[in-house]
Amino acid sequence: MKEIEIIKPDDWHVHFRDNEILKAVVPETTRHFVRSIVMPNLIPPILNARQAIEYKKRIKKAIPAKDSFEPLMTIYLTEKTNKNELKDAYNSGAVFAVKLYPAGATTNSESGVKDIKKVMPVLEAMAKIGMPILIHGEVTDKEIDIFDREKVFIDQKLDFICKELPELKVTLEHITTKEATEYVKEGNKNLVASITPHHLALNRNAIFVGGIRPHNYCLPILKRETHRQALIKVAMSSNPKFFLGSDTAPHLKKYKESDCGCAGVFNTTYCMQILAQIFENHNCLSNLENFTSINGANHYKVNINKQKIKIIRKNKPIKFEDKLKINDEEILIFTPDFPVYWEVIT
Repeated sequence: MKEIEIIKPDDWHVHFRDNEILKAVVPETTRHFVRSIVMPNLIPPILNARQAIEYKKRIKKAIPAKDSFEPLMTIYLTEKTNKNELKDAYNSGAVFAVKLYPAGATTNSESGVKDIKKVMPVLEAMAKIGMPILIHGEVTDKEIDIFDREKVFIDQKLDFICKELPELKVTLEHITTKEATEYVKEGNKNLVASITPHHLALNRNAIFVGGIRPHNYCLPILKRETHRQALIKVAMSSNPKFFLGSDTAPHLKKYKESDCGCAGVFNTTYCMQILAQIFENHNCLSNLENFTSINGANHYKVNINKQKIKIIRKNKPIKFEDKLKINDEEILIFTPDFPVYWEVIT
């Protein structure tokens, strides 16, 4: 197959950061995507509708005039979130969803939730109005191995939420394990999951083989090959419970390569090209549209996009730009360790 045409996709999980980084990275997403759910873990975090509206304005200023793009805003859930204010924000259209970070689970999550039971009244209110909850599914207990934190979260936290509130629209974001794929497949109709391109492309060897490779470090961390294969299987299956959430997460190179080693992979620039190659490698190109353009929209009950994009297969591997310049700094762009022959024609 030399060419495919699909519905222009959505990315249901992006980090735009703010200020100069925001201005540089927003066009990388808007070039190929129609909508994105924007994460609220800024410093300070987006805690209410007013802050979400102001952040959306800053995002819109960074969208190139040629691109038609809608940022979907979120609020950062804390144990002090007011459920009535949240309902008003959702009903007004200012906010699309709520993000639940376990405190300390990932970048800028220190203000997140420590005790799930303390936010249950908010989740109950969300269930009643159909407001989605987006969950970073990892426990943060120091005694739990970092490679087991997603599985333990499912067993100890997510299962409790889903059983108490089966009507709550839950997205378990950026899943990384076989256990997560099985739990979501077997769960109630309102439970879905997003999957990133880097978790489909890499296993944990990509962080450690040949030396420490900090630009492949992300949270949840890459897992064993058996888990990557489980993600591949559900992504290729056209199961409507699984869809793209790139979790594109820019950090300046100096912070990725410092003693901080910030978690996050900036993958949006070549996201669709990489996905097309992965789907072709598994003889499932016909299912790419469901994964990137249909399943997520159906879950969130928004219209399927009318625009189309063409993805064309080249005779030679495409050449990747390896960095995005921001003044005198740079962000490294994610590229996989296999050749990619597909190019997007918008």
